[in-house]
Amino acid sequence: MDLGLTRRTVIITGATGGLGGPIARRFAAEGADVVLAYHRAADTAGKLAADLGERTMVARYELGDAGSARDLVDAVLAWSGRIDVLVNNAVRWGMSEPDASGRFEDVPDDTWLRVLRDNIEGALELSRLVVPHMRQRRWGRLVHVSSSIATNGMAGGEYYGAAKAALHGFSRSAAFSLGRSGDILSNVVSPGLTRTATNGHIVDSVPDSYTDLIPLGRLLDADEITAPIAFLASAANTGITGQVIAIDGGV
Repeated sequence: MDLGLTRRTVIITGATGGLGGPIARRFAAEGADVVLAYHRAADTAGKLAADLGERTMVARYELGDAGSARDLVDAVLAWSGRIDVLVNNAVRWGMSEPDASGRFEDVPDDTWLRVLRDNIEGALELSRLVVPHMRQRRWGRLVHVSSSIATNGMAGGEYYGAAKAALHGFSRSAAFSLGRSGDILSNVVSPGLTRTATNGHIVDSVPDSYTDLIPLGRLLDADEITAPIAFLASAANTGITGQVIAIDGGV
């Protein structure tokens, strides 16, 4: 299937992470001009860009920093003159580990507020900056990467889950406004625990009792997450918007 992504400019935040790298490779394989937005891993981003070829741009981006978001958008427009797709994939990790009690109410204010604000405000800030360019061209795609923690819950994930759940609400309402400005769609993908190149130490410790709850009987890998993301972000998708798509093997 031709996804209609050739020469479309795609920004991927968190592009050097366990999921971000495969997402970037997927879009590059579809012929897109890919922007690798990274936070700290400049060397990793550079190596990935070299693998993907000349139609790739590398830019530093710090989630939750409005100035960084504006600089990213300006740099992308100077590079390609357009922004067609934003994949909000960057995250600010932070679980509730205040002390041995493990109580979320004991998490220091500066910790939980940063997790909450960066994850939701960061995604919204960048979305707000790219959308005017999508409205001008009357075409665009927002794909927000969430987590099953937002709906299934997890002890220690109270504030991270709250931020991701807020992202669901934003995307749903944004879809109504964007859809009246052209072929502009906003969706959320919600992966479950996924096997990536960077989390083997976590997924290898998952007990059989967990995978037994998954209809497929196994964890998904990163490529199984990237394919639906690419479709939702593509010209082939003309009718899915305002949705939260669970990609978790059917849990």
